[in-house]
Amino acid sequence: MIPIDGQPVLTAEQMRTAEQRLFDNGLAPTKLMQRAGEAVARSVARLAAGRAVLVLCGPGNNGGDGYVVAATFQRLGLPVRVAATGAPRTDSAVWARGLWNGPVESLDATEPAPVLIDALFGIGLTRALDASVQAGLSRLAAAATLRIAVDLPSGVGSDDGHLFGDTPRFDVTLALGALKPAHLLQPSASIMGAVRLLDIGVPANGRSRVLIRPTLPEPDATSHKYSRGMVAIVAGSMSGASELAATAAARAGAGYVLHLSDAPQQAGAHPHAIVRRAFQADTLMDDRIGAIVIGPGLGRDEGARAKLGAALGSGRPLVIDGDALRLVDAEALRTHIGPKILTPHGGEFTHLFGDKGGAKTDATRRAAKRTGAVVVHKGADTVIAAPNGRTILCPEANSWLSTAGTGDVLAGAIGAMLAAGLEPLAAAEAGVWLHGQAARRCGRAFIADDLADALSAVRG
Repeated sequence: MIPIDGQPVLTAEQMRTAEQRLFDNGLAPTKLMQRAGEAVARSVARLAAGRAVLVLCGPGNNGGDGYVVAATFQRLGLPVRVAATGAPRTDSAVWARGLWNGPVESLDATEPAPVLIDALFGIGLTRALDASVQAGLSRLAAAATLRIAVDLPSGVGSDDGHLFGDTPRFDVTLALGALKPAHLLQPSASIMGAVRLLDIGVPANGRSRVLIRPTLPEPDATSHKYSRGMVAIVAGSMSGASELAATAAARAGAGYVLHLSDAPQQAGAHPHAIVRRAFQADTLMDDRIGAIVIGPGLGRDEGARAKLGAALGSGRPLVIDGDALRLVDAEALRTHIGPKILTPHGGEFTHLFGDKGGAKTDATRRAAKRTGAVVVHKGADTVIAAPNGRTILCPEANSWLSTAGTGDVLAGAIGAMLAAGLEPLAAAEAGVWLHGQAARRCGRAFIADDLADALSAVRG
């Protein structure tokens, strides 16, 4: 099994194309099915630890994988039964069925087993399961103590993470050859359990991949506060949000953080290392500023619009978050000549770009191309996309991040990475990674202040 960090993510069509290239180069489809089934069998044998296994086989190639799993278990003398929805319908699945020397029970009538393997339907599903199949799968899953899905749980849209019905939760999902968007997108990601990638010899290449631990900028003997990155935070009517962003930028590694507000003198303001000044538009023209963060607590009045206009006109690299996303025009963003990163949550994304429709990955790529910005489409399944189509999918986020201010912390962390000289996609990925690791360190029931402070520990 392969760690999923940094691995390519392929749509159903891309996966079929990758497989077809192997077939065109002389690999028999049955050989690939054998590789897949045997890889699943090896993984399940370790997890099952001698417990009886029931393999559910559908009519297509996912079912064929299931027959290979069962035949491998049978050859090893391990306890296994097979139940199916009907006869196999593809040539490879018919071949695999011939490997199984045992009865094939009806899905409706079969008895449960401690370990359930779902090999009913894999990638490319576009509709709900038949009611009888759904009922059988749910019944058997509820009775099992270990539930394992082959490639994808049945009833999941592989490209968009849609659940077509009441799909049961699994303990482990064994991705074959490459990850699919549904392994990382919600709501399907929440039912996958532990996603493990099995190498079956399919070369997987694409413009989408999973978030990976980045190489973070580090100071050296020649570094000074400006070379490490100067971040300007434009504050508004809710100073707490911009203070969180400023603290996060400092804790993430920025050398100089400038908090610009209409009321800069705050008694006892913390951290004291943050420089607080009155907002003036020409301050944003300072060439030493490596990134401007605007939006956290900005407000939506005319004063906020004027500050946003000054930021857009500065030519400085921008992180646009929160209220600024409610004020900015998507088309106008293309006129900003500097690098820019947008960090909308779902509601802000819809406000700015309209009904996102389709897969979150596709919607985010369209938004990035339309604006010329890197877009960090936040949520439990954050998607990061660049204007050139490169896309990063993030593993399921810590649910305790669902508290006020955590998005402001993310904006500040990304601002620090952008100011340090990372190109926008790399800065966005680094900020999201830092944010997720800080949440992991915080544990449970943390607040955004804790999250901002934890960024230093992640850097350490």
